[in-house]
Amino acid sequence: MEIPDMQHQVMGYDRSATMFSPDGHILQVEYAEKTVRLGSASIGIRGTDGVVIIADKGKKDELIVPESADKIYEIDEHIIASAAGILSDARILINQVRISAQQHRVTYDSPVDTETVIREISDIKQQYTQHPGVRPFGVALIVAGRQGDKCKLYTSDITGNYFEYNAIAIGKNDDRVKDLLRKKYKKDLTIDQSIKLALGIFKEILGENFDPGRFNVTYIKNKEGKLKKLKAEEIKKHA
Repeated sequence: MEIPDMQHQVMGYDRSATMFSPDGHILQVEYAEKTVRLGSASIGIRGTDGVVIIADKGKKDELIVPESADKIYEIDEHIIASAAGILSDARILINQVRISAQQHRVTYDSPVDTETVIREISDIKQQYTQHPGVRPFGVALIVAGRQGDKCKLYTSDITGNYFEYNAIAIGKNDDRVKDLLRKKYKKDLTIDQSIKLALGIFKEILGENFDPGRFNVTYIKNKEGKLKKLKAEEIKKHA
């Protein structure tokens, strides 16, 4: 007999991140996944010449300085990340891997691998689903960067799983965005074409709320291996 969610709550299965419900769910983790879907969306796309992240900053108070609300973060000069969910949770994770990336440079005199960064983020997130007295991180992340002579694109979910993607979305309406990516994504896309594709998808999703000024766009090319942020005027041209 399946126990409904309300009965789960009455019986206290949602009070701990370490307690399984009778049907095998960790309800605190599922609540955190819902939190991620309340956050504004980000899209990551890997093309033939590099990788790009396009992040929707959402509608902000006009009194806020726009640059202070950026949603794409530099981990190292060759690795970037974006988040959906509780951005203060993301800040803790981003700061941790920034330190690790710099320690790697000092110790080995070489840049850290992108997969090493996403693995560390995922390991931390997994630990917070396993210990009593803490809550899961309410944030999903896209991490992109150059590894060797090619760029990589990963995401990490609430549970600490991570996967490599050619194209992915996190945040609000992520299912709809991923459906559109499956239909429109092609492996021979360039960075410019990837930006136009992502902004076109956002335009379709947001409708009359679409505004090029609410987006951050940052890319890394295979050859240069260093991140570059597009200015507002350049984003408008792509849109």
